[in-house]
Amino acid sequence: MRPRERRDSGQSDLFRARLDQIVDMRHPLARLGRVIDWRFLEERFGTVYSDGPGQPPLPTRLMAGLAILKSMHDLSDEALCDRWVENPYFQLFCGEEFFRHALPFDRSSMTRWRQRMGEERLNALVQESLATALRTGAAKPADFTKAVVDTTVQPKAVAHPTDARLMHRARERLVRLAKTLGLDLRQSYARLGKIALIRQQRYAHAKQFKRAGKALRTLRTYLGRVIRDIVRKAKGDAELEAATAQELMLARRVHAGNRNLNRVRGMPRDADLRVFSLHAPEVECIGKGKAHRPYEFGVKVSVATTLTRSKGGQFVTHVAALPGKPYDGHTLAAVIPAIEAQIGATLTRIIADAGYKGHNAPQSHRFKVYTAGQKRGMTDQIRREMRRRSAVEPVIGHLKEDHRMGRNHLAHTIGDAANAVLAAVGYNFRRILAWLSLWLAILWSTLIASTGQNLQPETA
Repeated sequence: MRPRERRDSGQSDLFRARLDQIVDMRHPLARLGRVIDWRFLEERFGTVYSDGPGQPPLPTRLMAGLAILKSMHDLSDEALCDRWVENPYFQLFCGEEFFRHALPFDRSSMTRWRQRMGEERLNALVQESLATALRTGAAKPADFTKAVVDTTVQPKAVAHPTDARLMHRARERLVRLAKTLGLDLRQSYARLGKIALIRQQRYAHAKQFKRAGKALRTLRTYLGRVIRDIVRKAKGDAELEAATAQELMLARRVHAGNRNLNRVRGMPRDADLRVFSLHAPEVECIGKGKAHRPYEFGVKVSVATTLTRSKGGQFVTHVAALPGKPYDGHTLAAVIPAIEAQIGATLTRIIADAGYKGHNAPQSHRFKVYTAGQKRGMTDQIRREMRRRSAVEPVIGHLKEDHRMGRNHLAHTIGDAANAVLAAVGYNFRRILAWLSLWLAILWSTLIASTGQNLQPETA
């Protein structure tokens, strides 16, 4: 069933005051709520629903507004729910007419809504943020015809992987699974495994690597015994074999030390089969050459921004998660058409760093891509524009520090993609909100100057 979308009825209540009567409608968030084209979002998000019977889902403006507020103010789902009840501007932004003293939704509804929409439809929020920037004057159409493209790593919310810790956790998960399925193991090694882990960590910290290696071999022995015990107990029972297959596969890879792993049928030949996190096996180890952080554990993300700084700031025109650790230059075949679909215009120039040499851009854009250090085809204007390439770096820094891309807490690969898109949504709307605040301050100061009023307090 389709959601019952909210429309402003204009009606009053004898016992409740309307939100537009108790808040300042010139507030930037109130103005932003009036500028966004909510009907466009209702049309794009409404395609996932059917006209069949059932309980109607929550309104699109409520859920889309919550997603924007969450990423714009760097809030968790729980913190957003608490602030939504306290803040009348948040409720007005989400389409409420009267102040609510209790949540009209459950916190888990936000998780289910994100999973239901997916990356493709969440990109409508990025598209609407760019359209809103045009409507408010924060950007003009010519700003989106030239782009800077770069990649970064979106780290996952996992502990730093070590062989000892992974083996300990793999054994614990297998023991817990066996208890759930009713399998009686010969020994769980709960006490001995914990002691062996503590010893290994202390020996490694003291640089006594021979003793640390001995404790690691003990952990590997405990894990191997539990694996073989579960295999024996589940043998011949199809249901138990299916229930334990996934955990056993991960445990065997950890037990092998992520070395000499056999290729899995159906996966690419060059796929990384190593396991760096048991609760998030999709995590990849990526090295970007940083001295302070040689390896990062997460997923590679492509980020595209405008080449020239608009009036409202540097806007993100496209962002996408790239599982599989592809070479930067080999991502342009998919990224460039996605950028043009997002902005609704043709790119005339793409600036990238030296990591994009040997790119596979579409044939129509092959000579529109310029990389750092390139000599052929360079003009004075392009050389000046190349100096703006590094402008994408602070944008990536803001996405990570202020908009939840620095540590992704959403589960699975769909969570990686959704978190990257929502970070770009929050960043763009944050720029528009700052632009509306600046415009309001300029308008207010102009009004004061024209009326000649003195707002300074009089002294006795």
